[in-house]
Amino acid sequence: MKTIISKFMCLLICSLFLVCFVVAQASSPTPADRGMASEEFRRGVQSYYRGSYNDAILQFEKALSYIPDEPLIIDWLAKSYYKSGMESTALDQWEYVSEIEPNKILLQNKMEIISHRRLANEFFSKETRYVNSTSFSGTEGENFYFSQPISVLPQKNGRVWVLAYGSNELLNIDVNGSIVNRIRGPLTGFDRPMDIIQSKDGNLLVTEYAGDRVSKLSHKGEYLSSFGKKGTGDGELLGPQYIAQDSNGNIFVTDFGNARVAVFDEDFNFLFNFGKKDNSGKFAGFSGPSGIAIIDDIVYVADNITGAIYYFDNSGNYLDTLVKPRTLSSPEALRIYQDNLLIADGNKIYSIDITTGAVYETARLGNGTMKATSAAIDANANLIVADYGANEINVMSRMNELVGGFFVDIEKINAEKFPHVIVDVRVENRFRQNVVGLNDVNFYVSEENRPVSDLRFEGSVTLEQSSDVTIIIDRTLDSAKYSSAIENAIREISSSMGKDAKLTIISSSNVPVIEYSGNPEGCKNFSIKRLNSKLVNETSLDNSIRLAANNLISDSTKRSVIFITSGKISQNAFSKYPVSEVVSYLGNNGISFSTILLNQGAVDPQIEYLTSHLNGKTYYVYRKEGLSTVIDDIENIPNGLYRLSYTSSLNSGYGRDYLPVELEVYLHNRSGKDETGYFAPLE
Repeated sequence: MKTIISKFMCLLICSLFLVCFVVAQASSPTPADRGMASEEFRRGVQSYYRGSYNDAILQFEKALSYIPDEPLIIDWLAKSYYKSGMESTALDQWEYVSEIEPNKILLQNKMEIISHRRLANEFFSKETRYVNSTSFSGTEGENFYFSQPISVLPQKNGRVWVLAYGSNELLNIDVNGSIVNRIRGPLTGFDRPMDIIQSKDGNLLVTEYAGDRVSKLSHKGEYLSSFGKKGTGDGELLGPQYIAQDSNGNIFVTDFGNARVAVFDEDFNFLFNFGKKDNSGKFAGFSGPSGIAIIDDIVYVADNITGAIYYFDNSGNYLDTLVKPRTLSSPEALRIYQDNLLIADGNKIYSIDITTGAVYETARLGNGTMKATSAAIDANANLIVADYGANEINVMSRMNELVGGFFVDIEKINAEKFPHVIVDVRVENRFRQNVVGLNDVNFYVSEENRPVSDLRFEGSVTLEQSSDVTIIIDRTLDSAKYSSAIENAIREISSSMGKDAKLTIISSSNVPVIEYSGNPEGCKNFSIKRLNSKLVNETSLDNSIRLAANNLISDSTKRSVIFITSGKISQNAFSKYPVSEVVSYLGNNGISFSTILLNQGAVDPQIEYLTSHLNGKTYYVYRKEGLSTVIDDIENIPNGLYRLSYTSSLNSGYGRDYLPVELEVYLHNRSGKDETGYFAPLE
């Protein structure tokens, strides 16, 4: 009996082994499967770099049908979903990869940043706190760079203008702290420069405290002229400090010695003074006017002696007190960020709600010799502080920005002239804000963890002057009464675009239609009667926006969508793709979204959400400034796309081998990295 049982057990074990072997053989990819998967994978990578993400998804899924659970293919599939705006699906795929390969720290960091973005609120709020990221000192050992920095003016390219009161100069400093240019001002030199702004004509205006004048410089810093002279009479100054400009171009200067604000027109002709005691007795007059800022033609003025902030209309009439006396200790420069006021006050920076007057501590320099005189948010969302007392320029960032680092995304690799390789990479912070102003010292590129040869920094998209634009026209029945306004808007926008730019017009009907694509010149006489689409009750706005994005991704590197609408959208406008997914699609591909309203009514919340989350603005079609500045606003949006090139040392396998590349970005004590790969042309 025991012998029979033993034989039965042996047969059972052998059978189970045979079944397992057959199953293993059946699930193990054959050489033919691997060959088919490799070909589909290669096509998927090429589709991805062309911006054809839907094609890439299909090809990667087909590759996975031959080789299931291949981490590299799943990773690329997730990247394609991410670029298509389907972030939840992408995160699920990456989560699966991390389960297969749990030690991929870079992937886990990417997932954490994307998840954070999906939950995070706006980058800046009144309660936002900044901590020191790095500092640029005026002296280092025996080296002298500048003395007593007093005012900062960030530029859209990431650089900062810094006025040095002690060394009588204007400095242009890049993101790495290198002094790009030194400007001495007039022939006789600056005489204790105090504050700097960029005027509406693009020129720079610099107040000179000891010179009792205001100097005008070109946008590059070349001296042009000066106005004002020492004295107490009209048009005369006695220790001018800070400066601002209203929507009419009028220039407001805090005249500290005369305890007033002097106002000049844009041609520097004196207009009037204000700041004396109010006849009603509500305003006692300035004791020591310092910082000044203008929002919607309301003039806010800080008083260094009383520690208060008052506000006036732009004719100089006192309106009210925003911040009560003795609230601030020694307020200096006022700056504007997202309709908040930033003020430097001793060793602290405060943000102030202009609606309530509530004061929030934004940053603290520490104790000792620190004395902040000016603070502003730069193009990279850092807080730049001029520390007059410690002779330093401080770069301050949010704490979670310092911990999380940059989000680095290699968008495109061009290896058509292999071994010469061109890489386009986008650098963002954790809130999807582009990081601008980087140069060659900020990048490190390697292949299989070995540095590449002949690495060259080819430049930044930020420096490009023109942006490709797609205009979407709302074709709901409600828009029919605005035909003339739509025509005027398109004509004005097309006339303000660069000659090298591309303009596309899409009508958003029940099915989106491309009505025009080409040089903006072709739309200077645009007529709505030429549209091929019909007016409908229900439009497919989600498909219209995705169609607009598809064309921009494949054609350009600097891109934007403009939506012309009455402000109302149909009920099923986002029936196929939710608005959050549309935002992700545009945001993950660096596309901004702006809105032109045909009336002054309420804006649909979904349109408002798109505009606010995609670096855009909302404009009324008949606003007094016109629409010619819309393109300027679009081109001034920070763009963190960079191009590098190098010579590869890898063997392409006649175009069949997947060639890996790693790219790292460093700036101060922050960094970020991306790893990807490409295929050389088939031989």
